[in-house]
Amino acid sequence: MIKIGITGNIGVGKSYVLKILSKMGYPVFISDKIAKELMNKNKDLKALLKNNFGESIFRSGQIDKNFIKNKIFNSNSLRNQLNSLVHPFVNDSFELWCKAQDSQIIFKEAAIIYETGLNKKLDFVICISAEYALQISRVKARDGMDELEINQILNNQMKQSEKEKLSDFVINNNENQSLLLQINEILNKVIIKK
Repeated sequence: MIKIGITGNIGVGKSYVLKILSKMGYPVFISDKIAKELMNKNKDLKALLKNNFGESIFRSGQIDKNFIKNKIFNSNSLRNQLNSLVHPFVNDSFELWCKAQDSQIIFKEAAIIYETGLNKKLDFVICISAEYALQISRVKARDGMDELEINQILNNQMKQSEKEKLSDFVINNNENQSLLLQINEILNKVIIKK
């Protein structure tokens, strides 16, 4: 099984690329979605989160997005602490998910592939890339955030250019090149390399 990571910063269009891969029949593991599910449903993780961040990390039994956004994401140490608690649970979930797949190639989406060292457990990493102005307009349209909020998130992420340098492949998602052609080109190279 070839395990391929998909990464890139907010607003580059990772979700759109994942939809294409899914339509092509490839299994796709979306780390962010799984992390949210685990934080809301896994009793052991919930207990860890309460012990580390207090009861106010949950509201009505569900993770409080505002608490995460305002308290944790504005602090490097708290964000790293949260990631260190959640990441092992996501990783275990991914390993179990992999065992249930029968595809030659699977994809794992994670914004923090390099920050968590996950790249060492993957065969290849593809970084999705987009121009800054396009990233901003996509996030504004999708999440209704203003530019200041988006920049705060971007400032807390590894620089896009660093992710691109570390990755095996880069997909340009500036809406001026075919994503499908770029994906097929990469898949052909991946199969040859393996």
